[in-house]
Amino acid sequence: MDQQYKNILAPVDGSKATDPVLDKAIEVAKLNDTHLDILNVLEVNQFSDTYGGAVSGDVIYKLSEDVQARLAELKKKALDAGVKSVDIHVRFGNPKPVIAREFPADHDTQLIIIGSTGLTAVERLMIGSVTNYVSRSAVCDVLIVKPAELAKLNKK
Repeated sequence: MDQQYKNILAPVDGSKATDPVLDKAIEVAKLNDTHLDILNVLEVNQFSDTYGGAVSGDVIYKLSEDVQARLAELKKKALDAGVKSVDIHVRFGNPKPVIAREFPADHDTQLIIIGSTGLTAVERLMIGSVTNYVSRSAVCDVLIVKPAELAKLNKK
C-alpha cells in the first residue's frame, strides 16, 4: 500500500496550540513514515505596534534567532518520537498565503496540520483566522487540531 501523505506541514506560532499540533503531526508522520516540515511564519508588521513604529533589523534578527531555537527543540522532539525526516523553517510574511499556498507549493506538501483558532469572535471578525483561511484556500488537505478543552466538551 502506498503511503497517503509524502510531506506533512505543521505550522506553529508558539501559542498553546503548538504542542497539540506538533503531537498530531508526529503521530501522522509516523503512521505515514513520511517527512515533516515545521514552519513558523513571522509577520514583521505585527511587531511594529509592540516595539513602537518601525522594527529594526536587530529586533528581527533576535526574534528570528529565538524562533530558530524553539523550532530546533520541536525538531528534536519529533526526531526523538520516531519521525525519521524533519526540517524546520522560518518565513517572513503574511501567514495565511504562506501556509495555505506558498510553502506547500515550494515543498510539495500534501497535508497541513494546523491548530484551530485561538482568536476571540471579535478578533476573528476583525482580522480573520489563519486556520479558517488555510482550510478554505490550501492547495492540499488540511487537518485541524482542536484544543483539548473543546475536545473534552464534545465528548460529553
